[in-house]
Amino acid sequence: MKLPAVPGITPVNLDSVERTTAELHALMARLRGPDAARDLGLEAAAVQCAEIAHEQRAGLLALVEHRDADPALLIAGVVPVGNAGDAADLGYFLADTTPGIREVSSAHTGRGYPVVIVERIGLSGAQLQAVVLDPDRPRAAVFTLHSPGGRGWLEVAGLAGTLVAGVDLTPAGPAPGTRAGSGRSPGGTSARSAGRW
Repeated sequence: MKLPAVPGITPVNLDSVERTTAELHALMARLRGPDAARDLGLEAAAVQCAEIAHEQRAGLLALVEHRDADPALLIAGVVPVGNAGDAADLGYFLADTTPGIREVSSAHTGRGYPVVIVERIGLSGAQLQAVVLDPDRPRAAVFTLHSPGGRGWLEVAGLAGTLVAGVDLTPAGPAPGTRAGSGRSPGGTSARSAGRW
């Protein structure tokens, strides 16, 4: 799978929890500015995000930033599905079974893949999930964007939407430096620019 490079979306390395934490903390500290040294919660947030990304075997963890918005975190990965079915059916299922849903919609990516988009806005911020269904294999790419503050939500959601619209689910040959047929390593892979999962 391939993802396009999108200005404003900065992926972090997923080789190890420690490296992921360090890169994410550096990005968050840059955005926080001079107050970062006094913000003890910043490192804890970076550690928590890195651990979640590795536990979920994410293919992407990125910071999404726009000058008119609070920063947001984007995590993505591929999950197996028993029967992907129709994107509209998945949308109805999510709307009926998930609390706090603000909006559920269905669309198609730029490459024609069906996608279900779920948006929640609540006390813990704004969250958007996009589930891109692979019509040729029993799997889906799941993208989750979260903005704790929610300011400028439409701007960061638009950047994430650009990334999702450009996802390519066709099997690619092995990435340079990897063995053919080898799966993703337990430590993760870098998702810099046009990354592959």
